[in-house]
Amino acid sequence: MRAQPISLDKIFQDQSPIDENNPTPRYIQLANRIRELIREGSWKAGEALPSERSIVEATSLSRVTIRKALELLVKEGLLQQRHGSGTYVSEESDRIEQSLGTLTGFSEDMHSLGHVPSARWIERSIGNPSMEETMMLGLSPGEQVARLHRLRLADGEPLAVEMAVVPASILPDVERMRESLYKTLEAKNVLPEKALQRMHACRLPAFEAQLLECEEGEPALYIERLSRLESGRAIEFTRSYYRGDRYDFLAELTLPGAHARTMKGET
Repeated sequence: MRAQPISLDKIFQDQSPIDENNPTPRYIQLANRIRELIREGSWKAGEALPSERSIVEATSLSRVTIRKALELLVKEGLLQQRHGSGTYVSEESDRIEQSLGTLTGFSEDMHSLGHVPSARWIERSIGNPSMEETMMLGLSPGEQVARLHRLRLADGEPLAVEMAVVPASILPDVERMRESLYKTLEAKNVLPEKALQRMHACRLPAFEAQLLECEEGEPALYIERLSRLESGRAIEFTRSYYRGDRYDFLAELTLPGAHARTMKGET
């Protein structure tokens, strides 16, 4: 049985979703109001949104504006569109927050958040490096690499697909590895001290989408990390796809000179 649509009166209970004097695009203002209603609990998980036509009549906004607002919230994971049925408030799920300020592995992150990490192996092998891997790891001609291609899970739920590459001289027994990479490197006294990490939004390729039990093209985060020893030697080059609907990456920022100004009594 189809859920009863949410009452449009809720959009206007406290304020109009659109401020004509606000330079913010109308579709973003509408999306902000709907997002607020969802997060404060006025619109419940699983409830159906009214049709676009009903929202047009209630707000006097164009279909294009309304569609863009809904598409934005679908990409954020707050709304879900079901073919032939309509648009619904997504079922609630706990998002995972990971700090960008410390160098930790997936297993350690999940343990610290109270989840049980696990992995499914896609590939464990020794082979010749690609040109990119040779350059990133600073390998000499003829050097080989150990490849660790894994599906990473928390509490049995697939969250990321990870391809880690390390010099084979460091991990010649890659097929015997059972625990986390960083624990293995720590046991060998070659745990990285620092890393440079880059990330960008992307759409899931078909192979990774299948592993993550998602649809091809769904939003994701692509992350590259190059880790080094204290000496500066590159020890790990990892490329990962993280589910965009489950992960938030957090970074604490400070204003340059803020501490010095505080000491002087400035605000």
